[in-house]
Amino acid sequence: MKGMIQKYAELAIRKGVNLQKGQILIINASVNAVELTRACVEEAYKAGAKRVQVFYQDEYINRSNYFYQSDEELQHIYPWEIDSRLDLMKDGACILHIISEIPGIMNGVDASKISKARMAKAILSKDLQEYTMLNKTQWCIIAVSNKEWADVVFPEFEGEIGAEEELMDRILSSVHVREDNDPIEEWTKLNASFQSRIQKLNTYHFDSLHFVNSLGTDLYVELPKTHIWAGGSEKTESGVEFNPNMPTEEIFSMPKRDGVNGIVYASRPLLYNGTMINDFWIRFKDGKAVEFDAKEGLDALTELINFDEGSSYLGEVALVPYHSPISESGILFYNTLFDENASCHLALGDAYPMNIENGTKMSEEELKQAGANSSLTHVDFMFGNEDMCITGNKDGKEIPVFKDGDFVF
Repeated sequence: MKGMIQKYAELAIRKGVNLQKGQILIINASVNAVELTRACVEEAYKAGAKRVQVFYQDEYINRSNYFYQSDEELQHIYPWEIDSRLDLMKDGACILHIISEIPGIMNGVDASKISKARMAKAILSKDLQEYTMLNKTQWCIIAVSNKEWADVVFPEFEGEIGAEEELMDRILSSVHVREDNDPIEEWTKLNASFQSRIQKLNTYHFDSLHFVNSLGTDLYVELPKTHIWAGGSEKTESGVEFNPNMPTEEIFSMPKRDGVNGIVYASRPLLYNGTMINDFWIRFKDGKAVEFDAKEGLDALTELINFDEGSSYLGEVALVPYHSPISESGILFYNTLFDENASCHLALGDAYPMNIENGTKMSEEELKQAGANSSLTHVDFMFGNEDMCITGNKDGKEIPVFKDGDFVF
């Protein structure tokens, strides 16, 4: 496994963030990812990094903080918590996130406390978040397994050592890291494979999309006049190519802020702030979520939708074939990084300015006028399934996009 971890690290550094010689690397890592983090640090220096700064976080400590601290203390953010990263970003750093979430870790913690704390930090982190939302620098998210997560994904192995190793094997497979291949070469081919569909969607330049499936989803999503579809690798404003998500199977754009109408039913659970939200639906009118319910995690869903004004509107619409590699694996990861690549999905909250012509150069007001949503959060949820049908509308003409869960082109 050690050799595979080193291979994974090399992929993350050279194809994920695509670290440039003389650049600083920030690694935000779970304490469950110490081995992979060390490997990434080594690979970063091999690639020419001038400095690597690691920030660790522990989900159990986070839970204790949220559970025991007062609302007031949770909302007290020290300047150094932001500045320690922002100073590095101003010096040209790129960012690698190594996540290892524990499903349900925040169950039993007051959802409003978590939401208030996140809001306080998000407000002060706005300048920091612009580096990734505007692609001012390279960024990438990868994952590593942990025992608690593995026990949820593979309940039949619960308590056994093999569950965590099995989950790690599945993670490596999803990012095309195998003993007998060159993952960097495979990712080059994967990035190229998105282009024909992206080009076709941008050529069609639909006015809207209509989503229908057997779960009950019946949703109309208008698109801004100058919207752009994207997928696979992205480029920074200086032209450096990078892969923000590993794995990835999505082609995505932004909805028009006030142009979403109908109802959507989630097809997979959503892990939000450590709390599981399951069997939920949302009804939209003129872009805004006006009704919603969940069989599990309703408080967390309520906090998400009411996080700020923009979190009740959509910022992303993503198309993912049902017969994608992760979907066909038959595994429910209980982690958005993976589950969003097995299903069409939407995101509540902020829109990516890159999904609109000249969006990264627009002011907030200009983006709003162009139809983009603005929020201090961005949370994906999955709604695609095996019989999803999507119809594009252009000047009153209907054009099939998805049939029975997959692209028709």
